[in-house]
Amino acid sequence: MPDTPLDSRPILAFDHGLRRIGVAVGNALTATASPLTTLAARDGIPDWDAIGTMLAEWQPRALLVGLPYNLDGSRQDMTDRAEKFSRRLAGRFQMPVHLVDERLSSAEAEQRLKELRQAGSRKRVAKGDIDSAAACIILESWLAKEGQDTHAAD
Repeated sequence: MPDTPLDSRPILAFDHGLRRIGVAVGNALTATASPLTTLAARDGIPDWDAIGTMLAEWQPRALLVGLPYNLDGSRQDMTDRAEKFSRRLAGRFQMPVHLVDERLSSAEAEQRLKELRQAGSRKRVAKGDIDSAAACIILESWLAKEGQDTHAAD
């Protein structure tokens, strides 16, 4: 099946970290994304079997990995680690992997969750919740860009 905006298969996004990897699921057809889960990692290395199980369950058409940069756009150590994670995802699972600039996604995720808590929609904000919410923001930004690219071609 071609990788087009009309493809209804989900997309999974990853917010890669040294201890946790946030995961979100979304769909280009509906242009929506939701936090899915947070996976444990050891020095940035995930449980590859858990990722394989997740991919088998969701059957995504593509994977996204947040690429962290400093605010000025310069690279950092985590930029290299996220790129390495994305190469391993692509190699292990033979799927398209897109890198997405994720500057400030964790800060935005934390702010969103705090606002939900203040509004009474949430009890407390755990670090794992922030990671999966950051993955959701990464996915939302990619979906927004894909939508702009699609409309630009019309």
